[in-house]
Amino acid sequence: MSEPAEAPKRRSVVFYLPLIIFAGLVVLFLFRFKAGDPSTLPSALLGKPVPTFSLPAVEGFDKPGFASADFTQGKVALVNVFASWCAPCHQEHPVLMDLAKDTRFVIFGINQKDKPENARRFLGKLGNPYARVGADVDGRVSIDWGVYGVPETFVVSGSGRILYRHVGPVTPESLKTKLMPEIEKALTVR
Repeated sequence: MSEPAEAPKRRSVVFYLPLIIFAGLVVLFLFRFKAGDPSTLPSALLGKPVPTFSLPAVEGFDKPGFASADFTQGKVALVNVFASWCAPCHQEHPVLMDLAKDTRFVIFGINQKDKPENARRFLGKLGNPYARVGADVDGRVSIDWGVYGVPETFVVSGSGRILYRHVGPVTPESLKTKLMPEIEKALTVR
């Protein structure tokens, strides 16, 4: 008579197994969500040379594209990964426009997975803080830079080394407390 008693037990375990797995995944997700602010994720590229790449200009745009060789000219650079479809990119744009007035460094833009006409409209309407804008049509160059999502901004030394990575939109507060101190440090690196 032990057979019939075990069958209902097996059925109840099989019935609850998906629920148990789902609950485990929820706990794991909540742990990961609580544990990490994506802006604090380390970049494997910090302290290393910029990846080797070459980006064409955004089609029909008056600014040239750029390549890894452009980072060894002795001038500190910011590399901002943006897209017209990115709402936080719209939010940070006025901060980048103000930042572009500082002639001690240059700002390059990587336009990620965007249609050329949308990128041109975005920069035409809001202004262009970039000395050069490269079209990363398939997102491959952004992946090489270790980009998790747009916007992201990198500080690059005059010798072409990535010194800092800022995840998310640059706000007046993050510019003052995080990005500008990193730019100032980069300006002292030779």
